[in-house]
Amino acid sequence: MKNAKWMRILAAIMIVLVFVTACGQLTASNNSESKVENVNSVRTLTITGHGQVTLVPDIARVNVGVNSREADVTSAVDENNKLAKAITDALVKKGVEVKDIQTANFNVYPIQQYNNMGEQTGVLYSVDNTLYITVRDLKTLSEVLDAAITAGANQINGISFDINERTEAQNKARDLALKDAENKAKDVAKTVGVSLDEIQSITITNNSYAQPYPMYGMGGGEKMSMDSSVPISAGQIVVTYEVYLVYRIK
Repeated sequence: MKNAKWMRILAAIMIVLVFVTACGQLTASNNSESKVENVNSVRTLTITGHGQVTLVPDIARVNVGVNSREADVTSAVDENNKLAKAITDALVKKGVEVKDIQTANFNVYPIQQYNNMGEQTGVLYSVDNTLYITVRDLKTLSEVLDAAITAGANQINGISFDINERTEAQNKARDLALKDAENKAKDVAKTVGVSLDEIQSITITNNSYAQPYPMYGMGGGEKMSMDSSVPISAGQIVVTYEVYLVYRIK
């Protein structure tokens, strides 16, 4: 009799434990579902803004090269140095500051010489010296190039244009992009009948580019000649910003 009583008590305890465990699992499941609903209920609006400022370049950068070839290294280097100095002096006379003339590249290498039979007949030593020039008065750019060529430059490896101070233009383009994104967000929110809340994230990218200008000329070691001043068009520089805003929707 006593054993039967204890068996009934144990059975009752087991039933209670199973019920409590089931209730706990149900509560946890409900809480989990509630959290998922809260996360999924957050609504956002992503919008893109564009800002652009167009500028006229005020400086130019030019790579002017000097190539010389001689039968021995010493003569090739001496000849190249003489031509580089003559070019530098000519540029300074045209108003280019010494600090704006820099040696960007200097190479010395042998060139094997062969006859029609494919037999080696000797060696020439070639010296390349590239001067990186900044011209701050674009009105004189053609004259500067003419002076470099007249003084012995036989390679003009390209011209690029830029603006000396672009911070103000960049700030203006960025602000235009932000304003553009803000206005678009307001228009979209009004159209679909929602209200904008605080901004969740901001992403800003910028880019600048100039109208392309083809290579002015390339030499192969021979002196270049000019019959008249070189016509140069600076084109335009466009500074652009893209802004990505993510708003929370109320």
